[in-house]
Amino acid sequence: MRHTSAIPDFYYFCFGAYEPFLTIMGFVGTWADPTTTHNAQAPWPSGIQPPEHLSRATLVTTLQLAHVCALIGVINLFILYHARKYLSDRPALQEKIVFSLLTPLLIGDIGHFYVTLWALGDQKWVISSWSPMLWTTILLGLTLMIPRMAWHLGIGRYVDTRDGEFKRVCTERPYREQPVKN
Repeated sequence: MRHTSAIPDFYYFCFGAYEPFLTIMGFVGTWADPTTTHNAQAPWPSGIQPPEHLSRATLVTTLQLAHVCALIGVINLFILYHARKYLSDRPALQEKIVFSLLTPLLIGDIGHFYVTLWALGDQKWVISSWSPMLWTTILLGLTLMIPRMAWHLGIGRYVDTRDGEFKRVCTERPYREQPVKN
């Protein structure tokens, strides 16, 4: 099957609807209850209670982080919507623009996953102690990272070197062999 879009429906839904929804809801939840959001990020050491009130610096940092996450989701929505709408007849250019969006996000996904596990220290493999928020962070992160990897592998989408002009030029004979005349 020949693909004609670098942003077929599955990827458009995943990165242009699902991801913005998750990031905006994360921001709303953090805004509504920043203390719970902060305290639920990782398991607390035994004998230490999470704070009942966040310091001003921690509150600002927690809200700003949630705001940046929501902003990334909204940027996805706008770039993918416009690339799909205005570049539907230019899938090679569409692919380059989506690559420019999804590549740093994939790097961020991998970094986020690594930093989350690293920050847990010795508790990283004691998954029975993971909070529901930590489980959510890991699992929802994977629901975005795996499709981003699939997009980069060219699964289910237009890839210019496979589906585009490049392939046509490489598979057609540029000239007909003519018999040599003496």
